[in-house]
Amino acid sequence: MTDALAPLRRDRAEPDWRQGRGDAPLAEVYHSVAISGPPWRRMAAFLGPGYMVAVGYMDPGNWATSLAGGSRFGYALLVVALVSNIMAILLQSLCARLAIASGRDLAQACRDAFPRWVALPLWLLAELAIIATDIAEVIGTAIGLNLLFGIPLAFGVVITSLDVFLVLLLQRAGFRWLEAFVIALLGVIAVCFGAQIVMADPDWGGVIRGFLPRTDIVTNPEMLYLALGILGATVMPHNLYLHSAIVQTRDYGQTLPEKRQALRFATIDSTVALMFALLINASILILAAASFNATGRTDVAELGDAHQLLAPILGLGIAPTLFAVALLCCGLNSTVTATLAGQAVMEGFLRMRLPPWLRRLITRGIAIVPAAFVTIWYGDAGTAELLILTQVVLSLQLSFAVVPLVMFTTSRRKMGDLVAPGWLAAAAVVVAVVIVGLNLKLLWDFVA
Repeated sequence: MTDALAPLRRDRAEPDWRQGRGDAPLAEVYHSVAISGPPWRRMAAFLGPGYMVAVGYMDPGNWATSLAGGSRFGYALLVVALVSNIMAILLQSLCARLAIASGRDLAQACRDAFPRWVALPLWLLAELAIIATDIAEVIGTAIGLNLLFGIPLAFGVVITSLDVFLVLLLQRAGFRWLEAFVIALLGVIAVCFGAQIVMADPDWGGVIRGFLPRTDIVTNPEMLYLALGILGATVMPHNLYLHSAIVQTRDYGQTLPEKRQALRFATIDSTVALMFALLINASILILAAASFNATGRTDVAELGDAHQLLAPILGLGIAPTLFAVALLCCGLNSTVTATLAGQAVMEGFLRMRLPPWLRRLITRGIAIVPAAFVTIWYGDAGTAELLILTQVVLSLQLSFAVVPLVMFTTSRRKMGDLVAPGWLAAAAVVVAVVIVGLNLKLLWDFVA
């Protein structure tokens, strides 16, 4: 009997990898989006994965770090958001390069390149990163439901667990419908923040100066802690696994010219999407700086506190509603993409072949059970500290995804003709060294 997944397999062990790839990443949607027609239509067909990745760069955990940074230090940490976004653009382009050149996502590449005693700890660390992501997303969504509809946090957590069925429903209609849902919510978020920035009327001179580097970000432990939180919330480990999987939903062909064109289009898609994410992240920090730091409220970090204070500070009752709507949209979007990342990580590292609905429930359950427990345990108090902590945890996990990614994409033996050019390889190594160095500095400050 012919194996139905045979076209998606490459079981022959390849010389540059320890073992063959096996099943394609996210096999039920692998190469499901046709690429044809003139260049502009082919480019349009590639639009989508970048925006799903961009969702992770503006999740509720990022809100907590940006609110705390903006209220405490004004516009000073805008440069961290900018540098983090530049790092993200570079790393996501490497993810697309790895996927298109090798036919593997990052999880599969780690499994196929490293011995089991290395791959399994990397899988556990990836799962820990997804758990930290989900804690932030569940808390953010539950708070959004509470702010808009008065739903208690415990019930809000239960409601967020139903997003797994939303993913199944949308993906059954086609992966493009899932992407359209995510992009539509991103549009709502942009409108909400655009309106709030107009209301806040920030000091635009201060905003411009905030994008200039300053030494006290590294020398001041409090600023460094929040800066690493912003870095962890911006360059998120699960996004690296996610992008390298979903870019392969495009049926771009297997010849070298087709792969080169696919890489160019995928890079444009992710770069434009991440610039949009930078606008949202900067808007959160600017709103906090203009609304709270400028009025002497330097201790605002709770999402609920920010919601309550916006109306009296800005003088318009609609501001808190816009804030809550944007928060809810961010939470919904982030839980959808984290579910897909969880699936890619489990399939890639463990080669688990399960029915899609069961696989969704397992990957979502691994993350949402501890997230729900922590959320219910903490209740309304301490959510800001918990959200910021999850982003720092993500930052500490980031090295274990970035270093293998850079190793693979700078190796000609693994990437062939699509190996990263010299300038890109050098920039990638610098980014990896900076991330590892900042994390070591954070650990040193914590111990000291």
